[in-house]
Amino acid sequence: MLICAATGNAGKLKEIRRILEAQGHTVKSQKELGVTLEPEETGATFAENALIKARAICEACGLPTLADDSGLAVEALDGAPGVYSARYCGVHGDDEANNDKLLAALEKVPAERRDAKFVSAVCFYLPGGRHITFHGECPGRVGFVRRGENGFGYDPLFVPRLVGLAGSGARPNTEGRTYAELEAWEKDAISHRGAAMRLLDERLADFLAGPEEPEACVLARSVGATIVEIDDSLGFERDEKFDGDKLTRSLR
Repeated sequence: MLICAATGNAGKLKEIRRILEAQGHTVKSQKELGVTLEPEETGATFAENALIKARAICEACGLPTLADDSGLAVEALDGAPGVYSARYCGVHGDDEANNDKLLAALEKVPAERRDAKFVSAVCFYLPGGRHITFHGECPGRVGFVRRGENGFGYDPLFVPRLVGLAGSGARPNTEGRTYAELEAWEKDAISHRGAAMRLLDERLADFLAGPEEPEACVLARSVGATIVEIDDSLGFERDEKFDGDKLTRSLR
């Protein structure tokens, strides 16, 4: 399938292309398709921003479109930088300044309190409006210094708990390597974006063959992390106990 990747981030595009092409798809960036539109990311969640981008770029290029919104959530900072990860320093896409601000914010935070996770919401949007969103996470911690040259964004500071194994599976990251110190295959196997992409790949055929119906109905048949995105789209609070009756009333 020919898929448009709705991103202008070279590092993210490289990663999305690598993952999707390994799954048998052909990927063209929005730039390669002549789409210069940069939708404003006004959502309060990663899922909302992914949908905003996927819808806008799909309508512009007329192709199935994949958009990802992702970021770093640090426990000691109450989840910041979160959806503002790319513009944490006040300027969109300045990786060095974002990392400098993160290190400054955590300057007095000891190693045992630097837990964090990378979060990704991947939205696949079809011409006509049908879409589905998947959610992936990678737990780890924030290091004290930048290390590695293989990544982008906060990769040089993020130390994942696991490292991918050749073929499949993962092992503990006993060496304490950062995302930016991992080989591409080691990162893809455990990354937040890789996890969301694998869910997409597992369910894409069923989604494409399915009937026209609201996204929430499609998502309700999925499991695990996806239910978080149902909660977001229907106005649930993240710490609110899931209420099946509320979901049913909302879908009506």
